[in-house]
Amino acid sequence: MKNRFQTLAAATLMIAAATAVTAQTAIHVGKTRGCGCCLAWMEKLSDAGFAPEGENMGGALIRLKMDRGIPVDMFSCHTATVEGYTIEGHVPPADITRLLEERPDAIGLAVPGMPIGSPGMDFGDDAEAYDVFLVKSDGSTEIFSSYPAS
Repeated sequence: MKNRFQTLAAATLMIAAATAVTAQTAIHVGKTRGCGCCLAWMEKLSDAGFAPEGENMGGALIRLKMDRGIPVDMFSCHTATVEGYTIEGHVPPADITRLLEERPDAIGLAVPGMPIGSPGMDFGDDAEAYDVFLVKSDGSTEIFSSYPAS
């Protein structure tokens, strides 16, 4: 009985710790005015417990991407910053949570382009396969996670 209680207590603490990572974690989102997919992605972040705040940046958005070290081939429609990391494009909230938990030595995460079925681009049942890339400090990338087509 004691082992069962300890296991339950440990599981509860792990869930609480994972939730604490995203609970009201502020994310600044640089976007262009009137972009519906940016707003839809921000809504997905809110649903996952983050606190996104959008800023309409116009042409300055490209400068933000470049200043934050995002390679041009990783560009998407919005660029966010969270706890020192840069999040480029339609990155799923679960991947952001994992990034914040693991804290790799990296610039951040990127989903290049605007793949149908990614968060904020999920219009119906169809989804393209896409990868989330870890952008390293030297500008190189590696696959962080992959999502299949439906």
